[in-house]
Amino acid sequence: MKQFEGFGKFLESLRGKMSLREAAHKSGLSHAYIRDLELERNRSTNEKIKPSPVTLKKLSDAYNFSYTELMEKAGYLEKEDVQAVNEQELVPMSDTLFIEVSTKEITYHTRIGKVSRSVISLLDFSHFLDKLEEQGFKKMDTDLFVNLNHVQKYIEKEGKLYFDPLGVSKFVVIAAIRQKKYHELIIRSVANNTGMGLEFQYDRNSVADTRFQTLKRPI
Repeated sequence: MKQFEGFGKFLESLRGKMSLREAAHKSGLSHAYIRDLELERNRSTNEKIKPSPVTLKKLSDAYNFSYTELMEKAGYLEKEDVQAVNEQELVPMSDTLFIEVSTKEITYHTRIGKVSRSVISLLDFSHFLDKLEEQGFKKMDTDLFVNLNHVQKYIEKEGKLYFDPLGVSKFVVIAAIRQKKYHELIIRSVANNTGMGLEFQYDRNSVADTRFQTLKRPI
């Protein structure tokens, strides 16, 4: 599969007015490497370079652009294959609380249980990642995506997200770096999901707190 002609210029257009250093900060790539990708060559060796699927995922997130489309333009996917996957029936995710992923399997957790399906191909997985953001999911750990539309209790000190206001049902523990990144978004989501004001939406220390009152687990 051949890379789309002018792919480097396309990446540069996606970056738009964003500086190289800002793009580097958002993607986790070096600003020099991003520029090399835009020029389609390593400026140190003058050799032609092509971004890996992992690099493309980072750029997709940084530029808020379809990972599947980037993979197609970079020559990893055929247009016919992309169309075929887009025509497949998607796994319903509106009732899914959180999703765990691995290189071989995707597991959907709901209030009544869980269901797993195999990862068919790189195309299948890239298409799946594209749809998560649209459904309100955020990556909360290496292999964990949480549907913030269902989170109803947040215990900051323990990094726990519950899917009921009492904190007695299923919960997930999120990575510290993701907790810091999405802290304010989680707070707003809990407030919106429970219909309570921001001052009532999460438990900071998992004990009584006069500043942030929440419903407690029955003794």
